[in-house]
Amino acid sequence: MFGGLLASAIAKMDGIRGKSSWRWLFILEGVATVLIGFVSYPLIPDFPEDARWLSQEEKDLIISRAGTSRQQVQPISIHHIVRFLADVKNIAGGLMYFGADTVPSYSFAYFAPTIFKTLGYSTVETQLHTVPPFAAALALCIITAYFSDRAKVRLPFIAFSICLTITGLGILMTVHHDFHTQYAALCLVAMGSLTTGPMVICWYVMNLQGHRERSIGTAWIISCGNCGGLVATFTFLAKEAPRYHTGYSICMGATCIGALAVSVYGAMILWQNKKRAGGGPDGKEELIAYGL
Repeated sequence: MFGGLLASAIAKMDGIRGKSSWRWLFILEGVATVLIGFVSYPLIPDFPEDARWLSQEEKDLIISRAGTSRQQVQPISIHHIVRFLADVKNIAGGLMYFGADTVPSYSFAYFAPTIFKTLGYSTVETQLHTVPPFAAALALCIITAYFSDRAKVRLPFIAFSICLTITGLGILMTVHHDFHTQYAALCLVAMGSLTTGPMVICWYVMNLQGHRERSIGTAWIISCGNCGGLVATFTFLAKEAPRYHTGYSICMGATCIGALAVSVYGAMILWQNKKRAGGGPDGKEELIAYGL
């Protein structure tokens, strides 16, 4: 959200000490990132037992909920990774994050300034116009996080945010000469895609069982998301400005694939819950561990 504000301020530093504004942008943001990395490293514990700011009661609560402690850590082999990827549910989990979130959200993050500039704004005005969509997305993220946590379900909120993304992209693909409508559509895309991501990660990781599955699954879904960033890099072609038919079409297709993956993942969660509720070998009902 603050990137546009920061970029617009740094744009005014053009020529300071003989450096252009884009160089200052890389220098200042790069130095800040490195410094924050060094400062945050000792503050991020590997296990609840290492968190010095938690009481023993809080540590025990986290361990009981997560089901993992330092003593329970087991090595991971290629066999575990292959077995993990053989589960269709995990493939669907990666696809829903790749399609419903990272392709449209990375595309928006990369090319929002480019898109706004085609509407006739200066460099500073362009950067400032990128702020409201991210602010709206932040507000929606907080609201959905709060209410989904209260309701203890993620799927309905993910479906809602995907609908926002599809609606925004549909408007952008069909409306080309109405700035206010296009700007509102860009806000919808930002709100939908940037809200989908945290919800999908939370939903997916929440349903992973045990240390091995959580370790592999977390790396898996983030890797799938990074692949979305690779796709997004090549979506909006300068020669297609200002309509960007290819870019919007790719984002729409990826979002629809993500929506399908969400449906498949949700259906498999329901099926596995039903199977668990049917009882184990001893005929007793098993704990339903997967959540929607």
